[in-house]
Amino acid sequence: MTISVQFMTMVSMVLSGFYLGIALDTFRRFTPYWKRKVVLAYLMEICFWLTQTVILFYILFQVNSGEIRFYIFIACLLGFAMYQVFAATIYKKVLEHMIRIVTNIYLFCKRVVQALIVQPIIWIFTLLVTIILGVVRVIWKIILFILKLLLTPIGWILKAIYSILPNSFKNFFKQIAGFYSKIKNILVKWLNTLKSMGR
Repeated sequence: MTISVQFMTMVSMVLSGFYLGIALDTFRRFTPYWKRKVVLAYLMEICFWLTQTVILFYILFQVNSGEIRFYIFIACLLGFAMYQVFAATIYKKVLEHMIRIVTNIYLFCKRVVQALIVQPIIWIFTLLVTIILGVVRVIWKIILFILKLLLTPIGWILKAIYSILPNSFKNFFKQIAGFYSKIKNILVKWLNTLKSMGR
């Protein structure tokens, strides 16, 4: 490698170490969100370090075609140390401020969506259901009223016919009604027995 390439490699690795410090602090800031889930924590840790390794090697490949020398690691550690000494505290404060801003924007957007979209949809749906149920009740009452109008004269006719029937027919109908009542009582007793056995 020429001296200029070596110099560019040194500068790139120092900046890469600085970047690695930023990336590591950012990653550690969000680690508590998945720390309790052991498998996810290990997976995120592996993915983070693999990603950073690929990024650093890509930078190195762009600068000196991927040649690895001992001083490259020294330069990377120097950049990481410079970040820890000069920028870590400031960056953490800036990161927290950015997180608060993003969180506030998210909450604001959530409230706007809730107020302008979700709540009107819920209100419209509730109104439609109320209207439909009201219409169904009115229609049902109309149907019952019509049936009552139709069945009342039929009942009067049946009563009139029943009143002029001979007593033998009346007794026959009474026997049928009594038989039906007995069957109904037996079925009710069986159902009650089954319910008690089920308990």
